[in-house]
Amino acid sequence: MSLVEPSKNSGTGKHHDGVDFHSEDNSYLEKRTLRKGSAGWVLLAGLGVSYVISGDYAGWNNGLAEGGFGGLLIAGVVIAGMYLAMVLGMAELSSALPAAGGGYTFARRALGPWGGFATGTAILIEYAIAPAAIATFIGSYVESLELFGITDGWWVYLAVYAIFIGIHLTGAGEALKAMFVITAIALVGLVIFAISAIGLFDAANLTDIQATDAVGASSFLPFGLFGIWAAVPFAIWFFLAVEGVPLAAEEAREPEKNVPRGIIISMLVLLVTAATVLFLATGAMGAEGLATSGNPLVEALGDGTAAKVVNYIGLAGLVASFFSIMYAYSRQTFALSRAGYLPKNLSITNSRKAPTLALIVPGIIGFVLSLTGEGAMLLNMAVFGAAVSYVLMMVSHIVLRRREPDMKRPYRTPGGIVTTSFALVIAAAAVIATFLVDPVAALWTLIAFAGFMAYFGLYSRHHLVANSPDEEFAALAEAEEELG
Repeated sequence: MSLVEPSKNSGTGKHHDGVDFHSEDNSYLEKRTLRKGSAGWVLLAGLGVSYVISGDYAGWNNGLAEGGFGGLLIAGVVIAGMYLAMVLGMAELSSALPAAGGGYTFARRALGPWGGFATGTAILIEYAIAPAAIATFIGSYVESLELFGITDGWWVYLAVYAIFIGIHLTGAGEALKAMFVITAIALVGLVIFAISAIGLFDAANLTDIQATDAVGASSFLPFGLFGIWAAVPFAIWFFLAVEGVPLAAEEAREPEKNVPRGIIISMLVLLVTAATVLFLATGAMGAEGLATSGNPLVEALGDGTAAKVVNYIGLAGLVASFFSIMYAYSRQTFALSRAGYLPKNLSITNSRKAPTLALIVPGIIGFVLSLTGEGAMLLNMAVFGAAVSYVLMMVSHIVLRRREPDMKRPYRTPGGIVTTSFALVIAAAAVIATFLVDPVAALWTLIAFAGFMAYFGLYSRHHLVANSPDEEFAALAEAEEELG
C-alpha cells in the first residue's frame, strides 16, 4: 500500500523541507515500472565487476606518470581501503532501502530532498561521462587491432552507443546476462595476462623512473610525497562505479539479501585484479614505459601470441564496462525522473520494462562528449562526480545510524560508522585530488553539477512525486519520527 494516497489531481500536495510534493495516480507509476526478479547475487556480482573491469585494461597506468610505482601503490592501497569500507556501508544501506535510486535513495532519506538530489546528480554525472571516456578507449583499441581497416572516429563512438543502447532496450534480464558473459571473457583475459606476465616480471622495473628533486623523492617515490596524492584519481579507476550495484535493487530477487552479497563479492574480485595488473604489468614493462601507454597490458607482454589474445579480449573488457555503466546511468536517471527531480518523461518504460529515454538521452550527451577524444580528461571528470557522491553517501550512512538506530537492516556494516567515517575522509581527500591533477576537468564537472542544482532550485523542487518508491522511503521515516 502506498504511504501517500495517490491523488486524481496531481496538482494537489504539500510543502516541506523547502520543496513541494504531489501524488500521481496509478497510471503514472504503471508506466514507470521495472521488471522484478531479473537478477540474483551472481548476476549482481558480475554487474559490479563489469562496471569496473575496463579500468584494469587501461587508464590506471597513467598514475605512474604522477606518482611512480610507489606513489600509485600507496594511493591504490588507501583507495582500495576506502572502496572496501564504502561498499560495506552501501551493503547495509541497500539492504535497508532497496530501490532503483541507489545512492540518491540513501541520501534522500538521510539528508532530505536537496541532499538526495545532490547525491543522485553526482552519481549521474559520473555514469554519464564514464562511458564517453571508455568510448574513446574503445576507438583506440579498434584501430590498434586493425579490424577490417576500421579507424578511430566519431562513427565508432556512435556505433557502440547505438548497439548497446539497443540491447538494453530489450530488457534488464537479457542485458545483465549479456554483461555477465562479456565480463567473464574479460576476466579470462586477465588470467591469460597474469600467467604470461609472471615470466617477464623483474622487480627492478617497478622503480625504473628516475627520482626528481621533489620533497621525499626516492626510487620508490620518484615524484615525492605529493606524487601519492596526484596518483589518487588513477587509483580510483581500479574500482570506479562498483558502487552502482544497488541501482539494480528493484530488478533483483530478494534485494535485501542479494544486493549486499553481490556488491561485496564484486569488490573482493576487483581487489585481486587491481593488485595483479599493477604489479605484473609494471614489473614486466617498467614504470617509465608503461606510464604513457594506451594499451598497458598488451605492451607489457610484447609481441607474442599472448599479447595478441589479451589485445582482443581487452576490447571485451572495455565493452563490458561501457555496457554496464549504461545500465547504471539509465537506472539513476529513471529514479530521479520518476520522483520528479528530472523531467518525468525520462522514466517511462517500454513493453520490456526498460526505461527508454533514460537510456537514450544520457547516451546522446555521452556521445557528444566522446567526440572531444579527450579520454583522460573525461576520466577525471567522472572521478570528480564519483568522489562527491562517495562523500554524500558515507555521510548518509553515518546520519542514518545516528538518527535511525532501529531501522531494519538485514545486513549491518562491520565497524559501523567507524568504517564509513574512514571512507568519508578518504573520499573528501579524493575530491581535492581531482582539482590538483586536472583542475580544468574538475571545474567543468563542478559547473555541470551547479547547473543541475540550479534546475532543482528553480523548477523541479516544486514538482516532486510523493508516491514514488524512493520518496516513500523518506515519507516512512518522517511518519515514524512523528509517531515517536
